[in-house]
Amino acid sequence: MNKISYYIVPLAVSFFMMSCQGQKQSIEKLKPSIITETVVHDTDDPAIWINPKDASKSIIIGTDKDTDGGLYAFDLNGKIINKVPGLKRPNNVDIEYGFILNGKKVDIAAVTERETNKVKLYSLPELKEVGEFSVFDGETERGPMGISMYKNPETGKIYAIVGRKSGPKDGYLWQYELSEKNGTMIGTIVRKFGKYSGLKEIESIAVDDQMGYIYYSDEQFGVHQYFADPSKGNEELLVFGKGDFTSDVEGISIYPVSKNTGYILVSNQQNDTFNVYLREAPSKGRIAEIPVSTSESDGSEVTAVNLGPKFPKGVFVAMSNGRVFHLYDWRLVEERIKAAQKTAGQ
Repeated sequence: MNKISYYIVPLAVSFFMMSCQGQKQSIEKLKPSIITETVVHDTDDPAIWINPKDASKSIIIGTDKDTDGGLYAFDLNGKIINKVPGLKRPNNVDIEYGFILNGKKVDIAAVTERETNKVKLYSLPELKEVGEFSVFDGETERGPMGISMYKNPETGKIYAIVGRKSGPKDGYLWQYELSEKNGTMIGTIVRKFGKYSGLKEIESIAVDDQMGYIYYSDEQFGVHQYFADPSKGNEELLVFGKGDFTSDVEGISIYPVSKNTGYILVSNQQNDTFNVYLREAPSKGRIAEIPVSTSESDGSEVTAVNLGPKFPKGVFVAMSNGRVFHLYDWRLVEERIKAAQKTAGQ
């Protein structure tokens, strides 16, 4: 699902104003600047591809989850500009930049195709299929759902971290190294890791390339943190967010303010809000919560890149009921963050 590369990532926050009598006043839900055109079945997860030549022409990539589903590309006005139909229940999608394929750098979108137990790979921006590989081979429980990409900043190796509908209490996630074989992309298993509470399922996965961490949502439990580099081992580093969610812990996005500071945004799905944690210290607990117009959001993504006049400080994208994705102007999100921080400091 969601990740952070050198292309940065936004978040969201809520706060509550106190009246002079000390009564809590409800805050208006954040409204999207753009709502995309509808897909056929059920939106599930977005990703953002930054156009290196003109960021204002960047693309939102999103899944339509069904047996006869698809992968969609939207412009920043929410218009459908391309699609890959006929996928067998595509769940989550993520993007990575600069894979060397046939001697050329290619940006790629990786999609979990649940009913075939595969990850499908597409070049960007044209959405041309460039490879695939099966996942969780030999396991009783397969059904891939969540996915996030990791590019090691030192070695340049690119990996896909994949989750599934159900799995064991340990080794729930598998990590695959991407490579080229006979002119197409494949994935080779390099490790199995990740604790699981057993309460519901694990879907949303996000990677912080800069800091080298993987985060994933253990629904109805909390958010787990691990090292992204397989050579650093499989020890769990942290669990945070326990008790902060109405029910399901869902989509994760990461917004860097600097190399090692920023925010982690996690969907509080049944409350229609996003919980926010410090990127540098998520163990300190939730710093804010933003109510949004988005309904029952499974997946989200964010970038802080200047995308032009509509989104000069970036865009936050969230899946919503209604077969759409919502695009939020980062400046409005930032206002909520600053207000929450100011209120907390009083």
